[in-house]
Amino acid sequence: MTRPVLLTGASGALGRQLAPALAAAGLTLRLTDIAPFPDALAANASFTRADLEDGVAILRLAEGCGTIVHFGGVSVERPFEEVLGPNIRGLYHIYEAARREGARVVFASSNHTIGFHERKVTLDADCPFRPDGFYGLSKAYGELMGRLYWDKHGVENVNLRIGSSFPRPVDSRMLSTWLSYADLCRLVLRCILAESTGHAVIWGASDNSRTWWRRDHRGRIGWAPADTADVFAAELEGKLSGNPVSERYQGGAFCAIEYSRKEPSPADPFAD
Repeated sequence: MTRPVLLTGASGALGRQLAPALAAAGLTLRLTDIAPFPDALAANASFTRADLEDGVAILRLAEGCGTIVHFGGVSVERPFEEVLGPNIRGLYHIYEAARREGARVVFASSNHTIGFHERKVTLDADCPFRPDGFYGLSKAYGELMGRLYWDKHGVENVNLRIGSSFPRPVDSRMLSTWLSYADLCRLVLRCILAESTGHAVIWGASDNSRTWWRRDHRGRIGWAPADTADVFAAELEGKLSGNPVSERYQGGAFCAIEYSRKEPSPADPFAD
């Protein structure tokens, strides 16, 4: 019998998609967020309002859980001090709870961990991190924490480098990065149900022919996307931001926030 699943960030846009989908799959859910949960709760779900920075609260919520699906924290680019608490200290609390309970972590990482790779490059999951802001940096930290807790404590973790998960793509960039809500829900469910994962990284994108991302560890969980952004190509092709920095890099608009270089950084991050 599958142990309960703790879902953080349950009141956020993606958490509100995951909660009913995972409940419909028959999982016992413990939902939590710093904000109230705005939707009706399934019979097999409960909600507790909690702050990720409250380590004791996180430990209590995780008691007896087999998986922690961690979608909580700051989810957009913000100043460092706003990111620090929930995304750095809060993640530590998640992993300490997982270590104590012998639970797997499914971590909502981001394409912004690699945002300063140029769009002409196709990446595998083991590519170097090139975060495009403090948010992306915090997600790279999260993936490295997963690596540490796997190597040191045997805590299984799946790091989902989510592209752009919205009801539908809205611009040309999302023809490469879009992840449908249905593909997201199927992906997370497979992360929970897979027999074993080790430390894994999976590109969170639908089956988009314009993708910049290829090899990852999805074979470990038996997931393949069913949807594609290609059906929106005719209406979105050429719908650009007009910002040359945003259009050069995979991270898009996040790369342009407070960008102050006079010339683009080298494609090789260690080049002179």
